[in-house]
This record gives sequence, structure tokens and C-alpha cells, in this order.
Amino acid sequence: MGCFMFQYPKQILTIAQQVQSYIDAGMAITSYDDVENALKSIGFYRLRGYSFHLYDNSTKKYVPGTKFEDILKLYHFDQNLSVLIFSMISKIEVALRVRLVEALLIHGDALILQDSSIFNEKKMYWQNMSTIASEIARSNDVFIKHNFDNHEGEVPVWAVVEVLSFGTLSKIIKNLKTGTGSTYAILASNYKYTSKKGNLVSPSQKMFASWVQGVSVLRNMCAHNSRIYNRTIHTTPEILDVDKITPPPAHNGLYQILLAMKYLRSSDEEWKAFVDELDKLFQNNSSVISLTAMNLPADWKTHLSV
Repeated sequence: MGCFMFQYPKQILTIAQQVQSYIDAGMAITSYDDVENALKSIGFYRLRGYSFHLYDNSTKKYVPGTKFEDILKLYHFDQNLSVLIFSMISKIEVALRVRLVEALLIHGDALILQDSSIFNEKKMYWQNMSTIASEIARSNDVFIKHNFDNHEGEVPVWAVVEVLSFGTLSKIIKNLKTGTGSTYAILASNYKYTSKKGNLVSPSQKMFASWVQGVSVLRNMCAHNSRIYNRTIHTTPEILDVDKITPPPAHNGLYQILLAMKYLRSSDEEWKAFVDELDKLFQNNSSVISLTAMNLPADWKTHLSV
């Protein structure tokens, strides 16, 4: 029997052919060199993510007036947006880890994460324990090694929480027992918000976990250089009523996760600085970006301000 390899239907194009395909599709090009350099360093396929909304599939042409330099500008905007968001999420993450450890230490036990009695679902407890175990084993952290060498391999909660992924943290928080004086209640008291009646309230566990989950998804998109602009983000943080858009969008996008970041902010000062930077970035790129492509309402700044 002969072995036939599947022939992928699309042509592999050289750089010159890629440039030509832009020209054939009606893209305006000012500098051939700029296009070549961009294709060599960023790539045809990645750049497509920044121009598909300007491409008409029926005519196989770009919308008249589509300039390559604008697509490149949009790409650089997205890169800068990613760096800005990632840096803010890092601050949120560090603060969350510190606050979680503090809340866990009310039990007065350095090995409290191994105690199933503080968690709701025992099956989830064991699933989380297995993830925690593999994340500890994978870690090259000097503090983890210190505990392997000096403390019979027992790792205290403050060291564990530092090496866990953000996603694992959200699973642990989701499974904590709640109630007055519980670890969850202490953790959530750091993240109070104003209710409709004007009272300061702590978020419910379901709400809080959805925020952490949403921020964790966006964090990984930034870490892996994925496009953030003009895309659906498949996770649904619970949004406070005052921040909801009517009619609600069909899909979640950047706006919803930015709100989750706001609710989990490390401090008001750091958050204000972040929103100012975001605003500046939007203004500098107003010629190429659209707020709706990021699910942002016109009054997004009011919703993100603290």
C-alpha cells in the first residue's frame, strides 16, 4: 500500500508572493521594505489577525483605503496593550498570593493546604492536591529546594502559594469553606465593593472565583503573545450590575476581564496609573483602533475608574 500524505490546499508563499498578495487584494503600501521587514519579523499569518476585519471574503479584496502601515500600527498597539495588561495582572497576582497566605494562616498551621477539612468538595480537594504536588515537583524555586533539603520535603503554605499557577490558585479559592471567620471570608474582605444600597460588601465565592478565572485566562493570552484586540475571550467573570452593558454583548471580550482586574486590583494607586496608561495608549492609536472591537462602551473610563 502506498502512503499518501495529505496535501494542504493552500500554497506556501514566499515573502515576495506574500507582498504581492497584499497588492492584488488592494492593500495600500507606502514602503515595500517596511512590509518585507514586518513579514520577516512578525509573519504573514500573525498579521492576518489584525486585518481580517478589513477583508471582504466575497470580493477577496481589502476595504478601500486599507493601509499596511495601519495594520502594522494595530499590531504594535496590541503588543503594547499586552505588556501593559500583563504588568498590571502581575501586581494583582502578587497581592492575591500574599492575601491568600495571610487568610490561610489563621489556622496556625504551615501545612494547612494539606488539610481537607478547610475545603468543601473532597474530590476537588484531591484533584487540587494532585495539581499542587506536580507544580511543586516541577518548580526550580530556591525556597522549594530549601524545604526539600532541610525540612523533610514538607513545603509550608507561603512557599506553595508562590509556585502555584494562577489557574490553580483560583481552583483552591473556589473550594474553600465559607462562613464567618473562614479563610475565604478573610481573603474576600480585601476585595469589598459598594452594593446597590451603598454598603461595602464582600464578593460571593462564585463571583470572586470567576474574577480570578477571567484574569488568569487573559494573563495566559498575554504570556503567550496571543492577539487581544478584536477577539472573543471565552470566560465569563461575574460583572457588577453598574458595569453591565445593555444590551449585553453576545460574547465576552476585553472589557469584562478589565472589570475583573479592577475588582481584584492590588491598590487604588496602581489601578489609577494603569487606567491612565490605557487611556493614553487608546488616544495614541485612535486612528486605527475601535472600542467596540474590545467590547468597550463609550464610557469605559467611568466604569474602570475607582
